[in-house]
Amino acid sequence: MHLLQPQLEVTTSSLIGTHSTSFPVLALDQVQRASWQKLTTESEQVDWLILHFNHWFSHHNIILVKGDFEPEYFPATFHQAARIQFAHGFFNSALHEISHWTIAGEKRRLLPDLGYWYAPDGRSAEQQSLFEQVEIKPQAIEWLFATAFGRKFRVSLDNLTGDSGNGQQFKDHVFAQVQRYFSGEAKLPRDAAHFIYCICLCTRNGSPLQLNEFKREYLD
Repeated sequence: MHLLQPQLEVTTSSLIGTHSTSFPVLALDQVQRASWQKLTTESEQVDWLILHFNHWFSHHNIILVKGDFEPEYFPATFHQAARIQFAHGFFNSALHEISHWTIAGEKRRLLPDLGYWYAPDGRSAEQQSLFEQVEIKPQAIEWLFATAFGRKFRVSLDNLTGDSGNGQQFKDHVFAQVQRYFSGEAKLPRDAAHFIYCICLCTRNGSPLQLNEFKREYLD
């Protein structure tokens, strides 16, 4: 797992407070094609997410699609848009894969699976440590996404048959990363901030995320 190029970042104030003027200005009626609050099933929420993500990020020539098996990213071709394929139609898998895409920069978005090397389930302690280092930021961003949707977030160590590492320490790192985003010590990728802004318009009447919505005990 390696990073080739980071995505452009924005200050925390652009995400948590007022929306950056560098983003497209979207009125609520432009992005809210269906009422999120009226959805009652996972399948309905997944369909809503696909519809809205594909609308919000059409300028990137990217689409979100359901996958039957493992998640995978496919770069754009001359004939087809890039695809973020998430696993088994699961909403949380979609948020996780979107978080990885928001972190990737232009060069990595040209590569299959965003240029990640990935060891499958059954990783050694050394491989698991590397996995966790790469996963801190994506899972912190995924937590922001999930909270904007009013959904429960759970960290994933994704190594059921191998060395699962120190789960409590990994949770500490994810929590600390979220705190850094709010304090301004770390900056969010531009597309992650844009996604959260659009979500909040539809699910929270534009109310921004607040630091007190993220507590370490929520990860246990």
